[in-house]
Amino acid sequence: MKRLAFFLYGVAAYAAFVGTVLYAIGFVAGVLVPRSVDSGGPVTPVTTALLVNLGLLALFAVQHSGMARKGFKDVWTRVVPRPIERSTYVLLSSASLALLFLLWHPIPRVVWSVGSPAGRVALASLAGLGWLLALFSTFLINHFELFGLRQVYLAARRKELPPGRFRTPWFYRWVRHPLYLGFIIAFWATPTMTVGHLVFALGMLGYILGAIQLEERDLVREFGARYLAYREQVRGLVPIPRQFQERSRDLWARIEAK
Repeated sequence: MKRLAFFLYGVAAYAAFVGTVLYAIGFVAGVLVPRSVDSGGPVTPVTTALLVNLGLLALFAVQHSGMARKGFKDVWTRVVPRPIERSTYVLLSSASLALLFLLWHPIPRVVWSVGSPAGRVALASLAGLGWLLALFSTFLINHFELFGLRQVYLAARRKELPPGRFRTPWFYRWVRHPLYLGFIIAFWATPTMTVGHLVFALGMLGYILGAIQLEERDLVREFGARYLAYREQVRGLVPIPRQFQERSRDLWARIEAK
């Protein structure tokens, strides 16, 4: 019964995650949801809206990144059974995002707006590709383990989760964090950028850059020289070939010498 309860809990947490991500797409794009980054929330002074929104972004960043750290997990699993640790993390991450969606204060002042219909379609399509890149990247590294389903499934079968293996499939050969790159594209590729949307995009970009540093520190501890070598060969977010990067450095060195 306990293993069955763990499994059902993991499925429920995964369902909450799916619903939250679908709402996030509508929230950022401003379609099919009652409250989006630009509409549906309370009308307040800009200063109030900024403080509330930054607080919500900070809450999400602390929860999402802090709970993912090994030190926190070691303490947390003394309270939460290990098979549902990841599912609990996923559930609380979904809750913090849902809270952000619920309490977000729009700031509708326009920063830029693309008037061309073709340009608007192109940017909206690029945002869609960003979401697809993020989703596809999760399947490359084991989607169901990332979101806790594999852990509860194995626990239901009385099996242990095998240790993680270092792999670099597909996009991971060109960029170390394609998942984060997909989110950045999705958040920034918008035909109309308002102040509120810009705050959201900047806040999430800051969180992603900070999370990368913490995540890579953990990966170096886990995989050592193998990950260090990978980090030397593959860019973090911008898939620029090393050969082009080295040629650019040589070119700038010659220019500065003159």
